Amino acid sequence: MRCLIVDDSRVIRAVARKILEARGYEVEEAEDGADGLDACGSWAPDLVLLEWELPDMAGLEFVRLLPQHCEGKRPKVVFCSGEGGYASIEAAVQAGAAEYIMKPFDSDVFESKLKLAGLP
Repeated sequence: MRCLIVDDSRVIRAVARKILEARGYEVEEAEDGADGLDACGSWAPDLVLLEWELPDMAGLEFVRLLPQHCEGKRPKVVFCSGEGGYASIEAAVQAGAAEYIMKPFDSDVFESKLKLAGLP
């Protein structure tokens, strides 16, 4: 399976990459929404691990634009954010997110959220 990590934090990308690669995922990274959307079009990930607020757009905007960049294949989206209010989580789920992970996270929490999202 392929995962695209879209987050402006180099540290979060590195931690998530380590966890995902240990689970057998191929991983690519993007620092902002525009690069992430481009990567979705060219690389076709199965999963997008997405920051709530990117430097160039909100995560919800990214999710709204995602179908235009996926050429028929819609990856599952898991938000990963320090923003943990009920309204944010509800908005993410209503936008189509499969799951929502709070930062900071450890590998156990991360892996359990992937399972809840129906991912290996």
